[in-house]
Amino acid sequence: MTQPPPPPNQPPNQPPSGGFGAPQDPPPGSAGGTPTPGGFGAPTPPPGPGYGYPHAPQPPQTPPPAQPPGYGYPQVPGPYPPQQPGYGYPTAPMQQAPQPMPPQSGAGGGGKLSTQMQIIIAAAVAVVLIVGAGIWYAGSQDDPANDAKGSTGTSESGGQGTGGTAPGGSGKEKPSANTKAKVAFQLPLPKVTDITNVTGSWTTDKAYVKTGIESVVGYDIAKGTPLWTTALPGQVCAASRHVKDNRTAIVFEAAKRVPPKNFQPCTEVGAIDLTTGKLLWRKSVATPDSGDEKASFDEVTVGAGTVAAGGLDGGAAWDLATGKELWKPQIDAEECEDRGYGGGEALVAARLCGSLDNGYLLIQNLDPRTGAPLSSYKMPAGVEDAGIVSTKPLVVAADVGDTAGDGSGISDFFSIDEKTGKLKVKIAADAERYAAECDSTGVEVCHRVVVGNNRLYLPTEDHEGGGEYGDTNEIVSFDLTTGKPTTDKADAGDRYSMFPLRMDGGNIIAYKKPPYDAGGQVVSIDGGTFKQTLLLQNPSDKAVRDAESSFVLDSAEIRYTDGRLFIADNLFDAPSGTSTDRKEYLAISFTTR
Repeated sequence: MTQPPPPPNQPPNQPPSGGFGAPQDPPPGSAGGTPTPGGFGAPTPPPGPGYGYPHAPQPPQTPPPAQPPGYGYPQVPGPYPPQQPGYGYPTAPMQQAPQPMPPQSGAGGGGKLSTQMQIIIAAAVAVVLIVGAGIWYAGSQDDPANDAKGSTGTSESGGQGTGGTAPGGSGKEKPSANTKAKVAFQLPLPKVTDITNVTGSWTTDKAYVKTGIESVVGYDIAKGTPLWTTALPGQVCAASRHVKDNRTAIVFEAAKRVPPKNFQPCTEVGAIDLTTGKLLWRKSVATPDSGDEKASFDEVTVGAGTVAAGGLDGGAAWDLATGKELWKPQIDAEECEDRGYGGGEALVAARLCGSLDNGYLLIQNLDPRTGAPLSSYKMPAGVEDAGIVSTKPLVVAADVGDTAGDGSGISDFFSIDEKTGKLKVKIAADAERYAAECDSTGVEVCHRVVVGNNRLYLPTEDHEGGGEYGDTNEIVSFDLTTGKPTTDKADAGDRYSMFPLRMDGGNIIAYKKPPYDAGGQVVSIDGGTFKQTLLLQNPSDKAVRDAESSFVLDSAEIRYTDGRLFIADNLFDAPSGTSTDRKEYLAISFTTR
C-alpha cells in the first residue's frame, strides 16, 4: 500500500532505527535454550534449528422549477442529474466551488437573488463541499461499492448489509474486554545466504506453528517459546492452508542446499501433527515419463481427508492419516495432467489438457479417495491458469484473455455447480476496482478474497478518502447464484485499507492495514448486517509500527484467533548492505489477552 503524505513536519514511515527490541541473533543450540528478552517486555524466544480513490455540477442556463433533492444526496435542479465516473476509473481534477453571483435587479427588487437562483447556487455549493469532504456515491450501478450506501466506516460500526442473520450463522470470535493489543512476542529472522521459502503458518489451541530453516517449529501461543521442533532433511517448499484434525501437509526438499546452487528439487510430501510436531509420514513418487526420477511439486493442500500435491510433473495424493498412496502423476489419452488442487471441504483439481498450442483447462470436483472426476467445467479458451478460491461452493478465479492488466491474475470469477460442473454465473471483477489477487505460481494461491453465505467477498482498490489526505477502501460482495453485486459494504475508514482474512461462521474476519502513524486492526464483519466489531487494535508506538509495516502486509501470512494476531513472512533473502540496520522479523504476535 502506498502510504499517504504526512502532515507538515511529520516524517513518513521510515525504516526503524532502534527496531522492535534489541537485535537478536539466533543463539546456537537447540530450540529449548534460554529465551532472550524482547522489546516492550515481551519475551523473544530463541530460534530452534530453523525460523523461519465528480465533476462540479454546472447550473442550467434556464432554471426550471425547483425540485426536491434526490434521496441521500443534494442535487442541482435540472433535467439531468450530475454525472460522475464510476469508481475505479481515471478521474477529473476537483473543480472549485462556484463563487456567489453579484446582486441582480429583477421582479424581486432590492438586489436580492431570486429564491429559485438561491436554491440552485446553494445546492451546487453543497455538492462540491460534499466532494471536497471525500464522499463518493453511486456512479455505476454495477459496482457494489457504489450501490451500498453504508455509513462511513469506523472500527465499531460502519457498513450496511442485508440485515438479519447471515446464512452461515454467528461467528466464534468475540472481542475481549480490552481490544488494545500488546506485543506478545517476535521471532527473529534466521541468517541465510539466498532467497528462502518459509511458507506455512498455523495455530492450535496451544501453539503458533511456523516453518523455518529445514524445520517446522511449534511455539507457545502466548509466550513464543518453542514447544517442539521438527527437523527436515531440506527446506520447506510449500504448505497447505487447510488443517484437518490438527494435521496438515507440507512439501520439502530431500536434502540440504549446497552453495552456490542453493537449490534442491521439491520432491518430498509429508503430513505433520500440529499438536505434537510429529512428521506422520513422508512420501514421494516418480514422474510419469521417467523411470526413477522423482516428481517435483509446487504446492500442496488438504481436502476431505486427502493430501494432494501438484506441479509441472502432474499431481499425486495420499491419505492424510496413513500416507497411503491414492494416485500418482499420469498423462491420459487427452494429454491431461493435474497442475494443482484446491482443498478444504472438498478436493478440486485444475487439470491442463491438450498440446501447448491447443491446450485447455478443466476444473474438476474429485472423489477424494480415487481422484475420479465427479463433475467437470471447461474454462474459456486461452485460460491456462486458474485460482481455486473455494471448493464448496466452487469458485474459481482467472484472467480471461489477459485482460486484468494489473498483475492480479483476476479478470473474472466463476461460480460453478460442483455437483454438475455447470457454470452458475461469471462475475466480472474489474481490476481497476477490486483488489483480490491470485499468484501465477499455483492453483490455491488467491489472496484477499473469501467465500461464505453464498457470497464472494473482496476488497475494492484504494481510493481517495474523506480526510485531507490518505486513501481508503471497502469490502463488498457478489451473490454467487445471480452474480449480481449485493448491498454489502464495509468501509475501512479514513487512511485504513482492509481486506478479508477468512470466514468465521457467517461473519468475515478482516485485517485493516494502518496509516503510517497508527497500528493495524482486526475486525469482525457481521455477515447479515455488515456491522463491524473491533477485535484488536495494534499499538501506535513507532517501534511497533515499524515492525508491523516491515512485512509485505498484502501477501504476508496473517492469522487471527481468539484475541491473538500473528503476522509472518513467507519468503526472505539475505540482508543487503543498506538494510543491515533495519530490524525485520520472521513473525510477530499481538494479543489482547
